[in-house]
Formats: sequence, C-alpha cells, structure tokens
Amino acid sequence: MEIIKRKVSLTVLDMIILLLAFSLAAALIPYRSAGNFQASDAGLSAFVILWLGVSYLSKKLDAARFLSLRNLYMRLFVTNLIVGLFSALVMIGFQTPQYFLFVVLVTIAAATFLEILLGSFYFSLKHAKMLQEDISLSQNSSLMVNPYLQVPDKPPISIERKRIPSTRHEPDLLGEQEDAPVEERIDHLLMKEAGAAVYQFINSRIDLSNGNHIVFSTITPFNIERLPKYHYTSLVNLRRINDIRYINKFFEAVNAKIPKNGMFIGCAETQELRKVRLLRKYPPGINLLYYTLDFILKRVFPKFNLTKKIYFYLTRGNNRVISRAEVLGRLYCCGFEIIEEKLLDGYYYFAARKEKEPTYDLHPTYGPFIKLGRTGKDGKIIKVYKIRTMHPYSEYLQEYVYTNHYLKEGGKFNNDFRISTLGKIFRKFWIDEIPMIFNILNGEMKLVGVRPLSIHYFNLYTEELQKKRIQVKPGLIPPFYADLPKTLEEIMESEMRYLDDYQKHPIRTDFKYFFLAFYNIIFRNSRSN
Repeated sequence: MEIIKRKVSLTVLDMIILLLAFSLAAALIPYRSAGNFQASDAGLSAFVILWLGVSYLSKKLDAARFLSLRNLYMRLFVTNLIVGLFSALVMIGFQTPQYFLFVVLVTIAAATFLEILLGSFYFSLKHAKMLQEDISLSQNSSLMVNPYLQVPDKPPISIERKRIPSTRHEPDLLGEQEDAPVEERIDHLLMKEAGAAVYQFINSRIDLSNGNHIVFSTITPFNIERLPKYHYTSLVNLRRINDIRYINKFFEAVNAKIPKNGMFIGCAETQELRKVRLLRKYPPGINLLYYTLDFILKRVFPKFNLTKKIYFYLTRGNNRVISRAEVLGRLYCCGFEIIEEKLLDGYYYFAARKEKEPTYDLHPTYGPFIKLGRTGKDGKIIKVYKIRTMHPYSEYLQEYVYTNHYLKEGGKFNNDFRISTLGKIFRKFWIDEIPMIFNILNGEMKLVGVRPLSIHYFNLYTEELQKKRIQVKPGLIPPFYADLPKTLEEIMESEMRYLDDYQKHPIRTDFKYFFLAFYNIIFRNSRSN
C-alpha cells in the first residue's frame, strides 16, 4: 500500500511539474493556432503520455531516494533527453508545426530545471544534519537567568584603535635567533608584528617572561603538529583564521599540544568587520556591488555541494568569510572555552582555554536545511525539518549564550548573535518553518497544535502537561499565536487550555485556534523571533 501511495504521489507531482513547465512554454510561445487546433491538442496528449511513460519506466523521481545528487542529476538529464529526442523525431516525421516543436522542447527544458530544483530540495532535506542540542541544565532549571547576574545584552568587547596586524608574511615561529634575552626578543617582535594593543592583550593573558608559551604566525597545522606534546602551556597565532583552509583541524592540533586549562590566543576578521571594511574601502554604489558579489561567492557558494567546489577552486580557502558565531562555535566544538574577546582596529581577537578533547565533528554542514530532534506523539523523537537560520556551528554555543544573554518574553534568547541577518527575516515571516510541511505530509505533525519541543524544553514542562502533549501530534501553528503568552508559565497554561479543548472537540478547536492565530498575525502584527 505504501508503495502504491508513493507511486501515485510521484505521478501527480510529475504532472504538476509538467503543467507548470508547459504553462511557461505556452506563455512564451503560443502553441494554439486556428488551423492546427485539434492537431496540437492531439500532439500534446501524446507528449504527456510519452513523458509519464518514460518517467515511470526510468523511476526518475523515485531515484532521489537511492542516488547521490550527482547521479540524480544525470538520471533526470538522460531521461528527459530521451523524451526530447524521441518527441522531436516523431514530430519531424509527422511534419508537426514548427512552433509546437519549440513548445515541447521549451517545456522539457523548463521541466528539467524544475525537477533539478525539486531534487536538490529533497536531497538537502534527506541529508540535512541532525543538530545536537544539549544544554547542561537540570530538569528543574528555570528559563529565567539569575537576576543577580548582571549580563549586558551583548558580551562586552573592548575596542581599541591600533595598527592592523599584517597577513602577508610567510608562516614563522617568533623569536629563536638573536642573542638578546628571550622575553625581550618576543616583546620586540610582537610589538613590531602586531602592534602595542595586541601585545598588551596577549601579555594580559600570558606571562611572556617565561618559556611556557610559543608564538606563531602560520596558517598550516604542520607547524603546530611538530611541537612536543604538553611542552607549552600557551599558544598564540598572529595569522587570522580566515586564511586557514581546515580551521577545525588547526584548532584540534592546538588542542592536542597544550594541556588542560592551557591558553590559545588567535584572531579573525569576522563577517561583520569585513562588511564594514568593504563598504568603507570603495565609493558608494561600487561598494554595495562589490559586497554583494563577495557575499554570493564567499557566503552563498560554500553552502551548496556543487558551488562549494567552485568556491574552493577559486579561493583555495583563503580570505574566507566567517562570522563571530562560527569562530566561537568552532572553538567550543574543538574543546575550548572563551575567556576574553576584543576588537582591535578591524580584527577580532579571542583568548580561549582548553576545557576538554575536541568533538571531532566529521560531518559539519553549511547547508540550508537542518533537522532537529523533537518530541512527537507517544513520546517518539521525530526529525523536524527547518531552514537554517543560524550561523554554522551555532549548536555548540547554547550553554555560552544561555550564560551570557538574558531570556526575553516567550523563552527565547535576547539578542542572539547566532542568528544570521537572513535568518532573522526567515524567522519573522516563518519561512524557516516551511520544510515542516514535509513532516505534515509524512504524518508526524498536523497544521495546528502544540509545537514540537526539544527534550530539554520538554523536561521543563510539568508532568501533567507532558502526558497530555504526547497524546496528540505536534503542530506547525501553535496556540501561542492565539493567546500570545509572555512567560513559560503562561505558555504552559495556553497549551493546557488548547489540549483540553482539543480532546473534546478536535476539528472545532483547530479551526478556532487557526483563525485566532491568523487574526493576531495579520491584524496585530504578531511575529516570530
């Protein structure tokens, strides 16, 4: 039965794609003519039958479940090419009007393009990364931050105006060739290489007067790996991490060479600082054009499998764009804890302490889709699909953000820097939740209902509400947008009312909450964050 349903669904999907493609072709090249009205319709019918027949025999759309993305593209291209060649031969043999031949060929081209988009979407969902969300908080933890802990909206970062460190020199190990005392050589070299502000920042965290530290200016893990293990308690790298091809391997190498609680100091040009630099560097108009092209090449291209190869071929991984959230996320992923952050004239400096061994994330993702483990009906963990709205490696920063940021109304973090600019737009208009439709079609969710929660947040609920929640499927549109609660307690009360009403009148309750949410969203401007 499941196989039959899938075949029917794929056939209907194939017809929709063909209809959309034909509508586009017919708009560009009108296929009807007074003298060939019936002939054109007959030819169109034959073409549709041919299309469906070849698609069914080649199992074209069904192939996405088994093939790689490259092989799927090849299957689509070859199958549609066969349809196109056979159609052209038949129409030429029967002397079909030329304009109808053009319509068919444009339809096939447009349908191929739509199938590639659909296949890429399905493949991205299928291979979306399962993010781990493991905040180290107890079941009885409150969602409110300790009121006695005075934490500003953003972690404090000092700003000093000094010389930008050069990034043009070759990888080098500072201080091993002069006759002066070691501390004087390193002090002099650091002042010369990075400037007084950077020297003061490093010296405030590392005692440069002893030999337990080492200072590098390198982009390759090779210079790190050749060091003796645990010989140095602190390591400093003056080269920005934007030019390191394999950043995690570099951080892992540093982690392996210093003992626990050892210090690692480095720098980067973050995405935000890069934007400021580029917009100031070029005249108005040109700067926006340059920044847009730079964003596409160095932020969009690395997120997709096909364009990623183009990106690394053109850039070799040098001068990459990296956000502050990604820098911190990579450090936490590789076993470090941030101690201090500073902006020094266009560069972001960090001091990190080794806390544990690296996570060794072998399958990091920059892709547009992710899947999250959420509590579904009967307590089953379901994979909820969403569009990525946070910078890569943000999943490793939950405890960091929880500790350093207040929580605002609704239980979300205040000024969460992990969310990208585009992600904020997606969240505001629920674009990031569109892939949840796949969960609805898969029978794991419904349109209206309590939101699927992570295990951590689910455990914060009362036992009574937990039992009621797992009796029904979670929903895409939650009762939150009908009642607009502000605190965790109000959210739980709102969900309890919905679940009580739903158990008595399921259909009527869902209609009621749907239209209440619609009213609040349209007329009261309620938005997600």
